[in-house]
Amino acid sequence: MRGARATKPTDLSVQAAEVLYRNDMGGWTRAAPRLYPHQWSWDTGFIAIGLAHLDTGRAARELTSLFEHQWRNGKVPHIVFNPEAPPGSYFPGPEHWASAGAFPDAPPAPPYTSALCQPPTHALGALYVWELARDEDLARRFLRGIYPKLLAWHRYLLTYRDPEGSGLVTIYHPWESGTDNSPRWDHALEGVEVGDLPSYERQDLNHIEDPTERPTDEEYMRYLWLVELLKRERCDEAEIYESHPFLVKDVLSSAILVAANEALLEIARVVGAPEEDLSLIEVWISRGREGLEGQWDPELGLCVDHNVRTGEPLRVRTIAGFAPLIAGSLGEERLEDLLRTLDSPDFAGNPGLHRPLPPSTSPAEPSFDPRSYWRGPVWPVANWLLWWSLIRAGETGRAAQIRRETLGQLAESGFAEYFEPFTGEPLGSLEQSWTAAIALDMLAVESKSA
Repeated sequence: MRGARATKPTDLSVQAAEVLYRNDMGGWTRAAPRLYPHQWSWDTGFIAIGLAHLDTGRAARELTSLFEHQWRNGKVPHIVFNPEAPPGSYFPGPEHWASAGAFPDAPPAPPYTSALCQPPTHALGALYVWELARDEDLARRFLRGIYPKLLAWHRYLLTYRDPEGSGLVTIYHPWESGTDNSPRWDHALEGVEVGDLPSYERQDLNHIEDPTERPTDEEYMRYLWLVELLKRERCDEAEIYESHPFLVKDVLSSAILVAANEALLEIARVVGAPEEDLSLIEVWISRGREGLEGQWDPELGLCVDHNVRTGEPLRVRTIAGFAPLIAGSLGEERLEDLLRTLDSPDFAGNPGLHRPLPPSTSPAEPSFDPRSYWRGPVWPVANWLLWWSLIRAGETGRAAQIRRETLGQLAESGFAEYFEPFTGEPLGSLEQSWTAAIALDMLAVESKSA
């Protein structure tokens, strides 16, 4: 088994910390040593959660380093490129985006960023810094500094990315979802006609043994064409909404935004934010939950994405369908619906699984692939989202099982990016920072779920 190693559970916290130390770039953390040498946005939120258990000051710096590259319109870019990474080590890299000067709202000087964004996990990490800090004054100063940036970031998502006022975040590219090649996007991508692309060489296939783990060349061409269109539109939000061929309401990003707004509301109270801020954030939370309820599919027992261009629901059984659980405050009936789906053979109840952990795409889906990125493998970071959400929902028994099985998998095979669901084989990057980070949180808060 590639990368497999036996690890005692009591050693996991030490080994997880070592992964984060090895990936520490002096103020920010690369997502992984070879495959992902830059700073990724939603990874940063999870990494801050893990770091907060080691050093809250360093966790705070993880977030502030990312927000130093926030765009003028509030957007937090999905990649901040490492200027010390070898040229061409990642594609599409900084030379492809060249964001400084190419887009009016981008920071005016390098380091370059991408022009996309990702799910807003950052307020969750910031709240962890506050809750775990020993020095309350330092932590409060950190919150006072980052609060207006978080507020601007969430405002961006709920205005530019939701001009309809639906409470749901619109993404312009599958990469913005964080679940890049999920079959959630297959139908919407079919409507994207690829034009003339500049020549390119994929770098992601150079860092893995099995190319079937990664998106296909056909998928990749569509991804790059969407990037080309965004570059041509200079990330003009109004123009994108008018003409861009890929516009999708992403229920997972929307649910994470609801949870992040709950964290932002707590932060706002700590820093003494104006009453109008508190009222606005409360409206955002309510609107987000209402929007997700409108995407409920009773036949699938899941929440589904929505194609803005065609007006159609994207009816695919994936881990994103548990979005209402992540958003929280569910009624008893909806919670029972989601738990029934989670426990079913479509997900964690499938008898063939190596461990009873939900695959990223249901094995019942025709597009399921147990080795291909978000089309089937089990992702520890997705397990964390469900574990954390189940605790909040009062489902401590199910939460304890997810925690136990996730930590067992990591003890068995290391801090991989994702795992083959039927064999437990570690796949993708084998020293993924956010995997180590969520392990630290699961280990540190044992009393919440066990």
